[in-house]
Amino acid sequence: MAKKPKKISRKKLLKEPDEFITFSGKLIRFGRTYRLQLAFGFGALFAILIIFSGFRYYTIKGEQKAFALLNQAQTQYETFVKDMEPAEAYEKVKPEFELLLDKYARRQGGRLARIAFAHICYAGGAYQEAIALYQDALDDFKDNPLMSHGLLSGLGYSHEALNENAAAVKYFERIVDGPDQILKDEALFHLGTLYRKTGDHTKSRKAFDTIVSDYPDSLYAELSKEKT
Repeated sequence: MAKKPKKISRKKLLKEPDEFITFSGKLIRFGRTYRLQLAFGFGALFAILIIFSGFRYYTIKGEQKAFALLNQAQTQYETFVKDMEPAEAYEKVKPEFELLLDKYARRQGGRLARIAFAHICYAGGAYQEAIALYQDALDDFKDNPLMSHGLLSGLGYSHEALNENAAAVKYFERIVDGPDQILKDEALFHLGTLYRKTGDHTKSRKAFDTIVSDYPDSLYAELSKEKT
């Protein structure tokens, strides 16, 4: 006969996973909705989920408040952006995120809010603000290679949007030169495009060839074949 499951005496332990699933689900939906605008966001969001699953910050009162405010601000943004342009939605939620970052910047919820708001800034065209936020977040997560690659990608995209191609190249090259594989195919594709913009056709071709040879199953492989 099967054993009866053990009873959990603390109701809070039952509630917390639901909060995690709800919030992380919203982050995933947000990433899917803006996939074309924020392709780099998937890597960063994936890393966020890993951090969520590896630590139990909900047991700390300050973290509970920080995560609750992040959930609230993110939900507001998702609601606004359904009916208005991303730039307008960014302006609507900016005060909420600024308050959160002012009060909980050093909490883990505040650190993750910085990344979420950086994505929102990018989507809303506030590229300089996005760069500042990504840079601060990069300092926060410098020892996490998964998160770092996502943030470097965000910096590359933001500088590229400002036509600061040399700066964009620097960040994408850091991803390619790093020891981890996450987002390397995407970084190589953007490097190929950026090198071509700056007239370095040899480096451009090499970047596209590397995707085709080293990442044949990548979404960028077929696109790279057209570039070579």
